[in-house]
Amino acid sequence: MGVAWTIAAKDLRRRLRDRTAVLVALVLPFGLAYIFSLTLGDVESQGFEATYAVVDRDTGGHLPSEFEGLLERLDFVTMREAATEEAAETLADDGTIDAAVVFPSGFTRQVQAGQGGSITVISAPDAQIASLVAESLATSFASNLDAVGLSVAVVAEPGSPPDDALVERAQTVAPAAEIRTADADDRSASQSSFFAIGMAVFFLFFAVEFGVRGLLEEREGGTLSRLLVAPISPSSVIGGKALASFAVGLVSTTLLVAATTWLLDARWGDPLGVAMLVLGGVLAAVGVTALVATLATTTAQAGAYVSIVAVVGGLLGGTFFPISQAGVLGTIRFLSPQGWLMEGFQELAYGGTVADITRPLLGVFAIAAATGSIAWVRSQRMVAR
Repeated sequence: MGVAWTIAAKDLRRRLRDRTAVLVALVLPFGLAYIFSLTLGDVESQGFEATYAVVDRDTGGHLPSEFEGLLERLDFVTMREAATEEAAETLADDGTIDAAVVFPSGFTRQVQAGQGGSITVISAPDAQIASLVAESLATSFASNLDAVGLSVAVVAEPGSPPDDALVERAQTVAPAAEIRTADADDRSASQSSFFAIGMAVFFLFFAVEFGVRGLLEEREGGTLSRLLVAPISPSSVIGGKALASFAVGLVSTTLLVAATTWLLDARWGDPLGVAMLVLGGVLAAVGVTALVATLATTTAQAGAYVSIVAVVGGLLGGTFFPISQAGVLGTIRFLSPQGWLMEGFQELAYGGTVADITRPLLGVFAIAAATGSIAWVRSQRMVAR
């Protein structure tokens, strides 16, 4: 075991002198997480805003003012004045407003008489979402009027004029069901947290890839045969390479967790759960990259193989974009260790506990055990050749 530690220490010194290892293990993941959270975090914080106008041609009617009052109570809506339908079209065309709702002359009277009425929504060409919201609000308002009209029609005598008291009482009846909205902040990781997790998981597989690839370097440089001539077992050589990879992955991921928490305000969740996932993730990354590297015959080929597996696994695992709701892709992501890691880390970021990440932990450690075992056997054969 002492020989393995000596070989691992030698490899670690070489990697520290190699500035690219520091770049891949620390600088790149932190930098990309910072850029993503900075750019997309602004989009998240901007929220939705809309500017509307109400054109009231219903002289003496009260329904247009009721609808305008409804809009004014919405915190994302800014109201502008538009005296006529033509003025509203002009404001919509030049982008001053997102949409205008036009109430025609006699609208209130027609509705109260059960004759129906029409509401026109004028939309700005470049404000599709805000226009859809305005149309939805107008539709909801019209539906409420339909309910009131239906209630009055049911109890009123056929052919009799509308009873104002009855209409007023129907308008005060509470709806049968009320829709409430709530923010999902407690169940959603922030942009900073998501990209901190995603970049740490994605670059972990690049940070540890030099382990078995180091065996190929030793063989190509002729130093592997000299090591084996000495009283050093092949297991010690392989173990030393694996230990060096494990140490780099563990240290780099731990530093990323600390740096993104401190500098990017990322939320990783339960420390014990994070530590267990980091441990499993590093083991899985060492196992997968070592297995892939044993399939190559040269160092360059091993680097290419590992890069392909790391990139495909990262995309499949959802390290750049959430894919948990992406149908089949959301299911097959668990073929990659990155998918299990993202599932576990995000569950912790949501406020989950160690018990909540049992499946991700089992998935990650199972992949680590399977790939690590096969890689160990193949590495023994590689050293023996």
